[in-house]
Amino acid sequence: MLKRWQFWVGLLISAFFLYISLRNLELGEVWETMKTAKYLWLIPGVAVYFIGVWVRSWRWHYMLRPLKKIPVRTMFPIVCIGYMGNNIYPARAGEVLRAVILKQREGVPVSASLATVIVERIFDGVVMLAFVFVNLTELARLTHDSGIIANLDIRTVAIIGTVAFVGALLVFLLAAMFPRTTEHLLDVFLRLVPERFRVKTRDIAMRFLTGLESLRSPADVLMIFVTTVIIWLLETAKYWFVMHAFDFSVGFFGLMLMNGIVNLMTTLPSAPGYVGTFDAPGIAVLQAYGVPGEIAAGYTLVLHAALWFPITLLGAYYYLRQPLRWGKDIKAESAATP
Repeated sequence: MLKRWQFWVGLLISAFFLYISLRNLELGEVWETMKTAKYLWLIPGVAVYFIGVWVRSWRWHYMLRPLKKIPVRTMFPIVCIGYMGNNIYPARAGEVLRAVILKQREGVPVSASLATVIVERIFDGVVMLAFVFVNLTELARLTHDSGIIANLDIRTVAIIGTVAFVGALLVFLLAAMFPRTTEHLLDVFLRLVPERFRVKTRDIAMRFLTGLESLRSPADVLMIFVTTVIIWLLETAKYWFVMHAFDFSVGFFGLMLMNGIVNLMTTLPSAPGYVGTFDAPGIAVLQAYGVPGEIAAGYTLVLHAALWFPITLLGAYYYLRQPLRWGKDIKAESAATP
């Protein structure tokens, strides 16, 4: 499926982040914090998280409307399967998995649905950066005791990220609004491609461009953006509910900042499930707010588990109920012409 070196690089990066986040903590106290947590608070946290997943399913349904109108109840299991794939396979392989399953069920070309998935991720990145910028004044709380986050210039990272995500979004918006110009530029580029690959490459590229049709309308772009904000506010609400299981308090805006930084850091290569790249920045941000390291670590580890296990188990349930299996089935389905 994926090259073995990618797995090992991700594993090493995860191990590094786990080490720097836990090296100065009393692990016995971390465990004690986790044992005494009030786990009933996870119930509303998980519930609001799944509302967010349903909204994600609606957003994907909305973006796919120019290609095919697919009910949200059909999209929800596929989105859950995608989450499961991201959580147990490296390199966000779940995105490919859900695109292939959508093709098998609804006949939507893989390249077209992957275009919508990429656009989703760009909007997610823009909103995460907005969460950081809204709380720029809060970054003054970051001290030398705040782990790896304190060693990064978050403002610089945010600016670079903004240029990258907003730049990519502008490219896709222009490609969607000026399809003939984009097709002309594509034909110019294809002159550099060996002749035997040109037809196949052009076919894939044109199907990819059809996946951008939801960006042609400013109203649709605004709807996708607003929906994305709602999705991430719901996820922040889960952070807030889980916080009540522990003996500390941070404001909702502080948790928005944590959510933004954590999810930007998880774009780095890591072991499946974002091990380390989620935990290290989460602990660091809470320490910057004065939360004791052991409590911050216990909360972050429990939050990570609460984000990982429920959606992975539900995704596995839906995955086992459908015919495709990772390996030859997925490769054959993605390679076949729609």
